[in-house]
Amino acid sequence: MFVEATRSLTDLRTDARAIDVSIIMPCLDEAISLPHCIANAREALKRIEEQHGLFGEIVIADNGSTDGSQKIATDLGARVVPVARRGYGAALIGGGEGAYGRYLLMGDADGSYDFTNGVAMIGELLAGADLCMGSRFKGGIAPGAMPWKNRYIGNPVLTGILNLFFRSGISDAHCGLRAITRDCFAALGLSGSGMEFASEMVIKASLRDFRITEVPATLSIDLRDRAPHLRPWRDGWRHLRYLLMLSPTWLFGVPAVAALTVGIMLFAMAIIQAFAPGSFPAVGNYWVVLAAALLSGGHLSAVLAFAGKLYGLRAGYRVARPWEIFMGERLSLEAMLIVGFVFAALGGAALLAVFWQWAERDFGAVYSILPAIIGTSLISIGMQTVLGGFLMAMIGGNESRFYRAAPLLV
Repeated sequence: MFVEATRSLTDLRTDARAIDVSIIMPCLDEAISLPHCIANAREALKRIEEQHGLFGEIVIADNGSTDGSQKIATDLGARVVPVARRGYGAALIGGGEGAYGRYLLMGDADGSYDFTNGVAMIGELLAGADLCMGSRFKGGIAPGAMPWKNRYIGNPVLTGILNLFFRSGISDAHCGLRAITRDCFAALGLSGSGMEFASEMVIKASLRDFRITEVPATLSIDLRDRAPHLRPWRDGWRHLRYLLMLSPTWLFGVPAVAALTVGIMLFAMAIIQAFAPGSFPAVGNYWVVLAAALLSGGHLSAVLAFAGKLYGLRAGYRVARPWEIFMGERLSLEAMLIVGFVFAALGGAALLAVFWQWAERDFGAVYSILPAIIGTSLISIGMQTVLGGFLMAMIGGNESRFYRAAPLLV
């Protein structure tokens, strides 16, 4: 009996190694559409074998169905991978981890996608692509298959923002039909449990400089007899916040540059006007207060931008740019502390000078708050620099040096 069990296990492992392509479908109560989808997936595997000489399997990533979807899938020859963590993304991640194939073809189990469109996607992966996306806008959308607000507002806007932030160069970032190599899938470290998973895969592949291609895909009216799990506004916000959280340049860096530019300009105008009245239009006390707020907020945003980039490098989903390596290897906690204390000391000295002049005037009213604002701004920037240094040291692995590039292998 032990010998027979050992042989069975060996045969199973051999079969697993022989599988090249895994078609993965997330499933939550899809008993009505599942037979159609599995039959369609079998046709896709047949064409993949004919055109590319690859063998495949069908994996149903079940997210806790209660309508008998698991038995239907098993009876139709698919392999069911239970995924306890709930959510669209969680199901696909669990299915990908449980799949045997070197190439993973993902698509919904509601009948809206034609898995035979995936034959061309597998061809793209064989040609060297790491991720191949389907484009419904290039392949065709059946009337009624996509709500107008998704088709003309949600998808174009979110895809446009994604391309702006990450230069992905695709036309449909949220197509549910996509193919990815196992190596790329494993390297991305995907974690999104909900619909934001669709954006996460493209974003992290772009940040890691993986090769992304696109082929046309069609979208049909789904076969469900119930409302879809997608919630446009909720899931749209989840996508947008994910785009922002994975782009510290746009979330923190761009506001930092804008705030610092305007704040420094206002301060410069106020200082020049103090020494040469009439040089500029009047920059009164209220504008000086605004300048201080912009300067302090801009500096904080810049620190957070660098911290966000450092986190991405440490987490492994971002490739370091030359200037990031240069800055990361030279900046340290001690350097930030020195700079921070110098700024704070200068600010303290400025405030002492203000107090001395105030005392010299018998503590009378002052007509310009510019010196006091400059002093408090310097103290604020100094404190942010010191605390930001500790933040980046923690993100960098609780070490003094924030980032060290991996040594080149010769």
